[in-house]
Amino acid sequence: MISAIAKPAASIPVLHAADLPCVNGANEGDDLTFAEELMLDDTYWCAEDARQLRLGIEASDNGDITIGHDTAAGTPGAGLHLDSCLTFMSPNGQTTEVLILVEVDMFGDAANVYAMPFAPLAPKTDYTLVGIEIEGAARKFAEIACVSFTRGTQITMSTGAQRAIETLEIGDRVLTRDNGVQEIRWVGHSTVRAVGEFAPIVIAAGTLNNTNDLIVSPDHRLFIYQREDAIGAGRREVLVKARHLVNGTTIVQQDGGFVEYYQLLFDSHEIIYAEGIAAETLLVDTRTRAALPPELDEVLARAIPHHSDSLHVDFEIQKTLLDKPDAAELLRAASRRAGAR
Repeated sequence: MISAIAKPAASIPVLHAADLPCVNGANEGDDLTFAEELMLDDTYWCAEDARQLRLGIEASDNGDITIGHDTAAGTPGAGLHLDSCLTFMSPNGQTTEVLILVEVDMFGDAANVYAMPFAPLAPKTDYTLVGIEIEGAARKFAEIACVSFTRGTQITMSTGAQRAIETLEIGDRVLTRDNGVQEIRWVGHSTVRAVGEFAPIVIAAGTLNNTNDLIVSPDHRLFIYQREDAIGAGRREVLVKARHLVNGTTIVQQDGGFVEYYQLLFDSHEIIYAEGIAAETLLVDTRTRAALPPELDEVLARAIPHHSDSLHVDFEIQKTLLDKPDAAELLRAASRRAGAR
């Protein structure tokens, strides 16, 4: 049996700031940059050849964020500063938020600026800058890092009964894989646009031996026990990110509209049962802590200081092992329905 407090590898989809030039206003001709140099009402375009890259990130316990070694952009090991959250408005009145991250070199100077849009940006479309928020940027960044279930997800309780996640409250007792019955410390809830990279992943009923459709955030990790190592992971027990299993048929990304996300927090990072299969709960670390209410954050700092200890990180398998059309079927066939231990 493994501990469920493995710290997941993280990467985020970004554009280079050079892909978002200002086409009208005070900064016309300049690339999108950090907050102190921006002007409201300036208009930006997304370049036709803009290519989204995955920026690997690592978070230390002292709050620093650096670029990870598994990255398609930036310099591994370089510091990463979360600068601001910008709001752009398109001609049809729809708003899109964009996080600005600045890569810092060894001398403390800005080396690169990255933009992380919360929704796809259309090329040659006027996006007018209507909001610049610095204080709230950390919370926005944290919300992306939080693993979330969606409304209606059935959670296995201490008695074996199934409860919809939206009915759960602080103090309710839930069955965990590794630590028996545990009480819920906090339930988070948010409604966000289900678009692009941040749209939820739908795992059709039965695909991984799940009872009903399971809908989770893209980076949500599922725990799978294989009776035999069917995918060459070198171990039978693995943690798999939902987005790495998308196959276009039984596992798809549900793009469009809005989605209600729920987060469950326990005294430790746990593996629980959702729609009958094992899945992780919220991990409190440098990235996700800002999503918690301030009063809870203070309690957590005292009560569960080791919540983000990075034990057993090798149990998370990388996408390269899953780059096959039948990966989900291989895992389903090799796995067994996990019961109470």
